[in-house]
Amino acid sequence: AADAHSSPMEDYHKPDQQTVQALRNIATRLRINSIKATTAAGSGHPTSCCSVAEIMSVLFFHTMKYRPEDPRNANNDRFILSKKQQFVDVATGSLGQGLGAACGMAYTGKYFDKASYRVYCLLGDGELSEGSVWEAMAFASYYQLDNLVAILDINRLGQSDPAPLQHHVEKYQRRCEAFGWHAIIVDGHSVEELCKVLSQPRHQPLAIIAKTIKGKGIPAAEDKMGWHGKPLPKDMAEGVIKELQNRIINCNKRLYPAQPNEDASPISLRNIRMPSAPNYKPGDKIATRKAYGVALAKLGRYNEHVVALDGDTKNSTFSELFKNEHPNRYVECYIAEQNMVSVAIGCAVRDRNVVFASTFATFFSRAYDQLRMAAISESNINLCGSHCGVSIGEDGPSQMGLEDLAMFRAIPTATVFYPSDGVSTEKAVELAANTKGLCFIRTSRPENNIIFNSNEDFHVGQAKVVYKTNDDHVTVVGAGVTLHEALAAAEQLKKERINIRVIDPFTIKPLDSKTIIENARATRGRIITVEDHYYEGGLGEAVCSAVVNETGFNVHRLAVSQVPRSGKPHELLRIFGIDRDAIAQAVRKMLSSSANAK
Repeated sequence: AADAHSSPMEDYHKPDQQTVQALRNIATRLRINSIKATTAAGSGHPTSCCSVAEIMSVLFFHTMKYRPEDPRNANNDRFILSKKQQFVDVATGSLGQGLGAACGMAYTGKYFDKASYRVYCLLGDGELSEGSVWEAMAFASYYQLDNLVAILDINRLGQSDPAPLQHHVEKYQRRCEAFGWHAIIVDGHSVEELCKVLSQPRHQPLAIIAKTIKGKGIPAAEDKMGWHGKPLPKDMAEGVIKELQNRIINCNKRLYPAQPNEDASPISLRNIRMPSAPNYKPGDKIATRKAYGVALAKLGRYNEHVVALDGDTKNSTFSELFKNEHPNRYVECYIAEQNMVSVAIGCAVRDRNVVFASTFATFFSRAYDQLRMAAISESNINLCGSHCGVSIGEDGPSQMGLEDLAMFRAIPTATVFYPSDGVSTEKAVELAANTKGLCFIRTSRPENNIIFNSNEDFHVGQAKVVYKTNDDHVTVVGAGVTLHEALAAAEQLKKERINIRVIDPFTIKPLDSKTIIENARATRGRIITVEDHYYEGGLGEAVCSAVVNETGFNVHRLAVSQVPRSGKPHELLRIFGIDRDAIAQAVRKMLSSSANAK
């Protein structure tokens, strides 16, 4: 099957018999070690390991160029094991995500590093049911990632049932070809066929469809259901290992991986700084979504390793301002948000780039699994979600980000920025570029006043008191659009001789509990939170958990209580009780109930 599709290969040096035997021996040792390790641990996937033993042997001891003593070397070929967890560059255990990350690495190698390293991604056949795999297939062919090889381990069996296409390898081949890949069918247990196909010159991404047997080398489990994720019992393992050891034919050939070409330049991502202060004056008006685009373009001007991704929303998120200025560092990911996040993770691997990916805040919800795995991989990526809350207005509930704070707050490595004006947005972009882990910047559609001076200093976890007197009655915490509503409410209430203190948290995670508690003490423990987000998991709950152990504190939360509808932004803020009038009313009510309590 392999020869029917391959081109004549004048420069193909067939491995000699000694090399072939050495590679077979390595595959056998890999099987032995997989069985030993999983039986000792009482847990693991020996049958899945056994189907890819020859593939791993040929890749690591014949095809790939890398320095084994320096696994993070920038010049090394990359390997992504999508079919299971691995600890090289990205954690993939959640299936269907490896190829997207591999695309990010291959894109970086071809277009940013302009280096010769290649990227190899091993996929299981079970995960080919995940749509994210095909998003990645489309991305790779569109960007002609000829430095990318996907190896499909077609071992027929899934976890609880056979995979839908079983061993119909020609169907897999046609699917890969339809997605613009060069696809070749091989016997996945033939060292010679694997060596040959992996050394082919190529002009498009290559899919190697390897027909394999699950549990190969374990007679009782070969191609049998019921063995997935089950270690062999001790006595059975010993018998199988003995039988496998007899297959090792000693040959005096030691195999070493080839050295990589030294053509990926060293990169330092330390100190990614803005060249100058924000260019806004108090009284100017700008939407934070636009301020994000302005800030990103400015950051990219003086830092050549800043790159931006978007999912065909660049004229709404304003990442197009970056694209216009730095077209070669902008990656259009189209409407495939899961793949966009995976590509971002791949681009950020080995600290080759500072990556910002943007779309509507609400569309990150479909990539939540990718975001969760980014945290497990200790990935440093920056995400900007625009169009948050009911304040987007007419576009309606399908476009409104109302769950995003809850979603990102739940991720252990996440920092959540929620800037309220152009100055704080620009500072958020700069801080995100220098903050480890996942960073999320929540931006809004309406234009709002600049409230900070351009020389104001911002830090992660540091709130700002934006309105105060020395006799305040209630502390109001708002963010983004609702901060401006709170400031308007403060002016309104002042006429009634009611003073409120207004706090802008700047980051929702980590939250500046200290500033909130100290200021709330000055207002006798009275706090009102107001947010353009659902009640669950947002600003209000963050503040509640920050003050839960304080005595004599009283928190009243204002948030969006049900699925909204379309309308004008100011109408929706009013209907859902998060506008200036609702804030003023909540303040009056809180003061009258505490007066009655006396």
